[in-house]
Amino acid sequence: MKQIPTLLCDFYKLSHRNLYPESTQLIYSTWTPRTTRVTGVNEVVVFGQQMAVKKLHEVFQADFFDRPKEEVINEYKEFITGTLGDPNPEVDHLADLHDLGYLPLEVKTLDEGTVVPVRTPTLTIQNTNSKFFWLTNFVETILSCELWAPATSATLAREYFRILTKYSKETTGSADFVPFQGHDFSMRGMSSMQSATASGLGHLAAGFLGTDTCPAIYAARHYYGDDYRKVLIGTSVPATEHSVQCSYGDDVKYFERIITEVHPNGIVSIVSDGYDFWDVIGRVIPALKDKIMARKGGAIVDKVVIRPDSGDPTLILCGDPSAPAGSLERKGAVEALYDIFGGTKTEQGYKCLDSHIGLIYGDAITLRRCEEICSLLKAKGFASTNVVFGIGSFTYQYNTRDTFGFALKSTLAVINGDEKAIFKNPKTDDGTKKSQKGKVMVFKDISGTIKFTDGHKLDDEMSNNLLTTLYKNGTMIKTQSLTEIRKKLQE
Repeated sequence: MKQIPTLLCDFYKLSHRNLYPESTQLIYSTWTPRTTRVTGVNEVVVFGQQMAVKKLHEVFQADFFDRPKEEVINEYKEFITGTLGDPNPEVDHLADLHDLGYLPLEVKTLDEGTVVPVRTPTLTIQNTNSKFFWLTNFVETILSCELWAPATSATLAREYFRILTKYSKETTGSADFVPFQGHDFSMRGMSSMQSATASGLGHLAAGFLGTDTCPAIYAARHYYGDDYRKVLIGTSVPATEHSVQCSYGDDVKYFERIITEVHPNGIVSIVSDGYDFWDVIGRVIPALKDKIMARKGGAIVDKVVIRPDSGDPTLILCGDPSAPAGSLERKGAVEALYDIFGGTKTEQGYKCLDSHIGLIYGDAITLRRCEEICSLLKAKGFASTNVVFGIGSFTYQYNTRDTFGFALKSTLAVINGDEKAIFKNPKTDDGTKKSQKGKVMVFKDISGTIKFTDGHKLDDEMSNNLLTTLYKNGTMIKTQSLTEIRKKLQE
């Protein structure tokens, strides 16, 4: 479906140009995560702003400026007439914008990969031509729609990365495996291809390399310049699904063919709960142990990865204390596989499964469950790296703009040459919706803590202001690569 840039907004935005005070010349707004609804997470990752602004530019360029003026104006007229019954809607402001040939906006942002305390503005936007004062908050809708999700997913992915790093270092002394330990399984559960791509990029930005969201890998090339032909952006492994397992009807034949004929070496992930997961662990895997251990010859680790996909992840991986003593269910999958294959001990004293066998769990994983599983494995004497976590839409789709209270709000206006600091502070609110006032600046204090200051005039500036120009008058002024963003997040 063709986009109509003049209508990429909430309907009420179409009326706002005439509702501002007469002689309004400039509107300045800020984008801010105003609160947190994720327990223990009080900082937000700055991510997705370069992508959102590029999208805004591209859609206006391709579907507005590069098309005949009469065509785009008539398109707008038809919509207004058909929806509001106005036979002669105002269109001069759109004709003037088309004649100008670019979006007269300046967008300033914090560098992506910056981690800010909640309530810190991460982006500002203002018009650069007084004739188009209405444009600043006209694009609020599309920017808000595009901005909140990648930042939210990057923030949640960073928490997974933090948890996995903590336990990996405690149980193995290293975090080298962590980029592969959190794997994006979310695409099929996201609301659209666009949301899967934006969220998938957030997962990758946090430092993870494991993903099954293919569009996120090539979107990194388009929006951030990282060429997957030259640098590792994301990767995955061959893996079965339930249709494959169930088509065999015999789990021994299923496993044996895959590990000896189809993938006799390298990593392969095998769904194992189509019928009876504990039968697979107790009968099938022991019967094929020698063939699993004999897999070799590939350029990478020759590992068979077992994938349970139903039930309580914590109980299945770590053991169910209410199950009969000595049962596989009581031991849990990690301990049961260790009993079959053995393994090694880290210098920290924790058991690691033999390198030919592993586990991945990707059903209903949450931050709480991830930490609980790592903690219980550690308590049992097992390294956290025995398990890879498939992070799905239960994490990345169960969010809204309100998860971190993101909002784009005007904080300054110029009316007839006079600057006016504006803000909202509803008495019926708990303080969450209180906005900044005037121009804002963001800086690091002497301790390195990120803070902001507001109430400034447009011409005010500080040498250490972290908000710098990303986009101005149709041109991207600064760009970052996903690789650079990942490095910044690890600082």
